[in-house]
Amino acid sequence: MASSAAGLRDRTTPLRERQRIVRSRNRFWRPEEIAGAASTKKHLLADLVAEGDLRRVRRGLYWRGTKSPLGMSPPPTDALVRELAPGPGVGPAGLYAANLLRLSTQVPRRAEIAVPTRAPEGVGSVKFAARPARTGRVKAGLNPTEVALLEILESWERAVEVPPAEAWTRLRDLLVSGQARADRVARASQTEPGQVRARLRRLLRFADRPDLAEKV
Repeated sequence: MASSAAGLRDRTTPLRERQRIVRSRNRFWRPEEIAGAASTKKHLLADLVAEGDLRRVRRGLYWRGTKSPLGMSPPPTDALVRELAPGPGVGPAGLYAANLLRLSTQVPRRAEIAVPTRAPEGVGSVKFAARPARTGRVKAGLNPTEVALLEILESWERAVEVPPAEAWTRLRDLLVSGQARADRVARASQTEPGQVRARLRRLLRFADRPDLAEKV
């Protein structure tokens, strides 16, 4: 009897897990989140990918989005970043940052994301840039907009396309509006390169925060 019950469980578990995955929307799946033996999970995931019900992102990571005649939609960039590089101090870099901050009209082929650790392997539309020495970004709890601001101050010459006066005004507006928290950016600057700190001091004075400029 026990053997018979075990066999029943073996047949029903993959079906139950398949239904659970197919019912989900806009989320990642990893093998460890699925019940069953390793070989069974491997076959289940492979079948779902072949049937267009899952998209393989990389080894051990799958995406369930919206299915279309062309297959499963890819994960949005922000969802992919949150999954592969969670936590504070992570944000856009380079031309990707410039485009998001409206400092350039160039749209890069891949989103460049700066991480305050060893960079994860890039996948799909995302590539990562390691910033392991920028520990201040983590300690200050910077959000993506704040990281983008610091990244732009470093890559100004190669990334900013609009006239300088317009660029400074747009960055100032980020601080004045609170989209980028001036106090946190100033705190994080202690581990930024000298050129970034110099430009940040200028920006903080322009944003009428000389008190913070003195602390950079």
